[in-house]
Amino acid sequence: MAVAVDSSALKQIDASDMHEEGLKRDAQYERLALLGLCSPALLLVMIVLIVPVGWLFFVSFIGADGQFSLENYERMINRKSYRRILYTTFEVSVLTTVICICIGYPFAYFLSQLPRRAANLCLIAVLLPFWTSLLVRTYAWLVLLQKRGLVNEWAIGMGLWDEPIKIVHNMTGTLIGMAHIMLPFLILPVYSSMKAIDRDYLKAASNLGASPVRAFWTVFFPLSLPGLFAGSLIVFVLCLGFFVTPAVLGGGKVIMVSMKIASNIELFVNWGAASALGVVLLVLTIALLWIAARFVRLERLVGGH
Repeated sequence: MAVAVDSSALKQIDASDMHEEGLKRDAQYERLALLGLCSPALLLVMIVLIVPVGWLFFVSFIGADGQFSLENYERMINRKSYRRILYTTFEVSVLTTVICICIGYPFAYFLSQLPRRAANLCLIAVLLPFWTSLLVRTYAWLVLLQKRGLVNEWAIGMGLWDEPIKIVHNMTGTLIGMAHIMLPFLILPVYSSMKAIDRDYLKAASNLGASPVRAFWTVFFPLSLPGLFAGSLIVFVLCLGFFVTPAVLGGGKVIMVSMKIASNIELFVNWGAASALGVVLLVLTIALLWIAARFVRLERLVGGH
């Protein structure tokens, strides 16, 4: 009887092992099938993204004499103008991100407290700039902020200042224009994160004796941080490569990396120097994304839980 029981148990174990092997085999077939389905898209990404980036890296190591050289990177290290341009690029990006946070977070919180229909109507106002050309919006700010523009006229009429002040063709005008363009990129992730917060958490905090202000800072604000972090990261990364707005509203006084890349190609026809700047900007952006991923999981950045 004992032998019969042992043989039956062995048969069950063998059947279980065979079943597990079958499941593993099916999983492998499924992964191969998915890879086959995704291969056209992967090939397209390789052609559109990886090949140009690889060419960018290659050209950045080509000197003026057409030989392999590090002179393009040495120039960025030795010349103060390149360091100043990189500093200006990060300064504008950081300040624009801070301005967007100061304006966008309260506005997103206001939207999250509205009824759904009213919030949707307000979201149309947030999305409305996307339906207008970036160049048109930039030149509209140029008209509004110039010395004889509407902003100066209204401010003088209200008694805020006596004479027209210069709020364009400088850092101030650049930040105003970039903050206006980048604001929707921060509001949308923050609003999405806030709408996903369970309001029962706030009720529980109130039942435990927390005031509305304390409930906001100890419960609501920490839960909205993934959306705020994602929106801030999007705004900052997009600002690093911005061209049109600083070129128009900066008046040549606010020079960012993208503008220097354009001048290297258009004025000096120096593809190596332009490519080296593009590589440095790309590496810095990837490094920032990697650092961000160390603090916040990527699935939380895109709205996962």
